[in-house]
Amino acid sequence: MYTLLKKRYILPVVASGFLFIGASVKDDFFEIAKQIEIFTTLFKTVNMNYVDETNPAELMDRAIKSMLADLDPYTVYFNEQDVVKFKINNTGEYTGIGAIITRRDGALIIRELYKNYPADKAGLKSGDEIIQIGDVNLGDFKEDAGQLLKGAKNTKINLKYKRQGKVYDTALVLEEVELKAVPFFSKVDARTGYIVLSQFNRKATLETKEALEQLKRDGAERIILDLRGNPGGLLAEAVNICNLFVAKNEVIVTTKSKIDKHNNTYKTTRDPIDTEIPLVVLVDGRSASASEIVAGALQDLDRAVIVGSRSFGKGLVQRPIDLTYGTQIKITISRYYTPSGRCIQALDYAHKDVNGKATRTDAAKYNAFKTRKGRPVYDGGGILPDVELAETQMSPIAEALVKNDGIFDYATHYYFKHPNLGEKIPTITDADFADFRQFLKKEKFEFNTETEMALKKTLEIAKKEKIDAGITAEYQQLLTSLQKSEETQMIQNQKEIKNLILDEIIKRYQYKEGLYNYYTKNNSEIKKAIGILDNATEYKKILKI
Repeated sequence: MYTLLKKRYILPVVASGFLFIGASVKDDFFEIAKQIEIFTTLFKTVNMNYVDETNPAELMDRAIKSMLADLDPYTVYFNEQDVVKFKINNTGEYTGIGAIITRRDGALIIRELYKNYPADKAGLKSGDEIIQIGDVNLGDFKEDAGQLLKGAKNTKINLKYKRQGKVYDTALVLEEVELKAVPFFSKVDARTGYIVLSQFNRKATLETKEALEQLKRDGAERIILDLRGNPGGLLAEAVNICNLFVAKNEVIVTTKSKIDKHNNTYKTTRDPIDTEIPLVVLVDGRSASASEIVAGALQDLDRAVIVGSRSFGKGLVQRPIDLTYGTQIKITISRYYTPSGRCIQALDYAHKDVNGKATRTDAAKYNAFKTRKGRPVYDGGGILPDVELAETQMSPIAEALVKNDGIFDYATHYYFKHPNLGEKIPTITDADFADFRQFLKKEKFEFNTETEMALKKTLEIAKKEKIDAGITAEYQQLLTSLQKSEETQMIQNQKEIKNLILDEIIKRYQYKEGLYNYYTKNNSEIKKAIGILDNATEYKKILKI
């Protein structure tokens, strides 16, 4: 009787539910059609009546990109030219110069070199400013200059570059550049293997598996997997890397969306390499997306101890969709959830504050979840480590020095001041730190902290409103006080800053491989991980084994 009554009364509700949904979809389509008609009419009217000549393609490009920017930073429109660049930049292997290059104040700067690749072979160094590519003077070139450094394999490219105020010529020959997912692995002591996983490209699982198997052959009885600074990548690779350490048919991540076809559960599908080997995973504030899936799943399954600081909190899934005329959109379609049900996403782009910025959940309102063995874990964005280390959290003053290239530029200055250091690891002394501070003053370095930027913006507004004359003295007094505070913060955080300077300097002489090698003996997070692995009782207590 209960079942029949249940059917009798639920069916009308379900039917009315479908009617409601149908009406809702109709209303949505009507609203979309209405807004498209309004926009089309407006677009035609502007282009036909505006006083000056307009560029319809540019206007539309800006309109679309501005609209999407209001949603989240990951939903992006690619015009025809953007699509070509996107495909070039996401192949994992590409023909190029083997260097990370950034734009700064219109200049093209060599940021980091890959050992024995074209830029390195051509004698370029980090900090060099490329001023001419072939016949193109970059001072007059407003397009994407990086595209001028791409071409067919064995293509020769002539360059002019500026170093320490002098101009030099060189030529490089393009070749296939393979970006390794695992740029480094080794044993850090007689029993402990260390694997750096820097990205989740198509070779991530294969390279991690090979490193793990080699370390086990070399006698490693426990593993440290370093995901610090790893921005993520392919979801399937994250699942497969977890599968190296957990059994087949384990849920690793689910995606949830308002559209049914985007709701998926991703499980391990292969036989693992080792489900028993003790495992520590290192994360920091720059570990994002696929890194957080791996860390979150291994934490929820009580398979690894997570060490470091809360990860970035990028839990939105994107998918590229082809549009007309060779254009494309990369659109956010769902959210990631760890096996315990935690949402990885930190910022809520659907709810913004008065300044139009995405909101972040207050720590007091984080939701509690349980790992497989009942340990409490929390959402709130990103993965909170089992063992938090204060030294992994960058201070605001250090962030400003890194973001605005104070440390990068000083490392360039240091390198050319000490050209013959070779493989010797320098000690950053108090005298070096004083030299660093003096260098910043000489270069008129601006920290541009949030407080400093807000103060400068206040003066700009005052100038527009023509009231700056009355506040200039007070403004200058505030700016001076702020700069003194920044100096004080530098002194208070000099140990952290010295370490960041040393990291950058080591890369100049020994490339990234040299830095990883240095970490195996000196990095505090790795030392902490070894300490946890050395203490079997502590390791088991954390994981409730």
